[in-house]
Parts: sequence; structure tokens; C-alpha cells
Amino acid sequence: MHPAPSVIFFSTFSGLGFGLLGFLGFGMFVPTGWVAFVFFAFAYVLAVGGLISSTFHLGHPERALKAFSQWRSSWLSREAWCAVAALVLMAIYGAGLVFFAQQWTLIGMLGAIASLATVFTTSMIYGQLKTVPRWNTYYTSANFLSLSLAGGALLADQGNLTLILMVVAGAIQLATWLRGDTAFATSGTNMATATGLGSIGTVRAFEPPHTGTNYLLREFVYVIGRKHAQKLRIIALVLMAVLPVILLLLPFSHWLALLAVVSHVAGVLAARWLFFAQAEHVVGLYYGKR
Repeated sequence: MHPAPSVIFFSTFSGLGFGLLGFLGFGMFVPTGWVAFVFFAFAYVLAVGGLISSTFHLGHPERALKAFSQWRSSWLSREAWCAVAALVLMAIYGAGLVFFAQQWTLIGMLGAIASLATVFTTSMIYGQLKTVPRWNTYYTSANFLSLSLAGGALLADQGNLTLILMVVAGAIQLATWLRGDTAFATSGTNMATATGLGSIGTVRAFEPPHTGTNYLLREFVYVIGRKHAQKLRIIALVLMAVLPVILLLLPFSHWLALLAVVSHVAGVLAARWLFFAQAEHVVGLYYGKR
């Protein structure tokens, strides 16, 4: 799949923002006054900014509001409703902390659940696609949720819990890559099953369907070299999990904490780029690209 910057930024920063909102809502730490305002403002900038960036990849961004009408069948619509619920509930909960120094626990819990539900629905937009075997697995949701929780814990300064969640997120990311490498081959999808002609002999393309490129090739048939991908995986894993854990184990410093956040975000961005770049869509079979 074509790794569009808009969806990379969306899936990275919205996950961080909703992860931080989750920790705030569950009461893992309870800031008040100006400190609470800073945390909530930062979480909203990440979450809302990420959601807005996702519309840049739409052909008609002005039609984005229509997504709310398809909640019975569309994970995109469910994501929209969960995001609105989370942002409204957490705004009410945040107002209590900022202006009244009051913790409205039930509202915060509901907002936190809605925040994590938003991340889950985002993952299911991709995880539901049988046409992309690498994504069509529960590892996709586990990957999105684990990185959201790890990033949220890091931003919320959750100490030892952050270390645990970082290690878990790194392990799930590694497992997601390893499982994804065999997903297309084990899905049973090939040119014979795609055309339904396998029963009469070996199926192969006689000649390319056309001599130039087209929309499908640009968007759904992106090819990345294996060696290049392996190097990027190492870089992503080190930046997203290994380096932040090392930095957090050192004597506390605000500069080290900031460096851990920057490293984690950079690693997640690299992993998200690979998430899209390595997604083999079955339409590539038609063009002999799989």
C-alpha cells in the first residue's frame, strides 16, 4: 500500500493522544489547575490533530461528516462516534479538574474507555480487510492498542508501568512483523483463486493489462526491498522501545524524558510507514506483483 504521510501521522499521533487521555480518565494520575490544563491540551492537540490529518488523504474531505451515518457497517463510522464520545466526555472530566479541582470518576472512566475504543476501531479499519492478509489478524489491534498505551504511559510519566508497556509493545510489534511476513502466502490467495481458473491448469499472466501506471498500482501495489525493510524494522524497534527503556532506567532528567518521548514517536512513525508500505493488497496479483 502507498504509505501516505497523512494516515501515518493520523495513526501515530491520534494513538498517542487517546492513550494519554486514557491514563487521565482512568485516574492513573490526577493533575489539577494549570497542570491539568497543559496535559489535557497536549492530549487534545495530538488526538484531534491526528484525526484532522486523516482527512487530507480523502478525495473529498468535505464529505467526511457522512461517515457518521454508517455506524452499523463501517468501522470508520464507529471510529468517528467513539472519537466524539471520548473527546466530549474527557472535556467534561478535564473541566472538573482544571476549574473545580474535582475528579468526576465515572465520567473519566467512560471517557477513558471511549478513548481506547477509538484506537481499537481505528485498528479495525485495517484489520477487517481480507484483501490485505498482513493486516487481517488480531495482531493489528494488539499492535495499535499496545503502542497507544505505551505512548500514553510515557507521556503521563507512569514510571515502572511505562517500562513494562514499552517492552510489551515492542514484543507485539516484532510478533506482528513476523506473522505478517507469511500472511499472504498462508492466506491461500493466488492468481488461480483470484480468477477461478485453477481447476483447468496453471494460471499465469499472458501480458501486462496495460503499459502505463494507474491508480491501483500507485495506491495498492507499493514495493519495498527486503533488506531496506529489515533495516527500518531494526531502527523502528530500537527507537520506539529499546532506547526509551534505556533512557527511563537512567537517573531522572527532564531532558532524558523528552528524548525518550521523541525517540518513541520517531520509532512509531517508522513502524507505521512500514505498516502501510509492506501491506500486500491482493489486487497486485492481477498485475503480477505478488
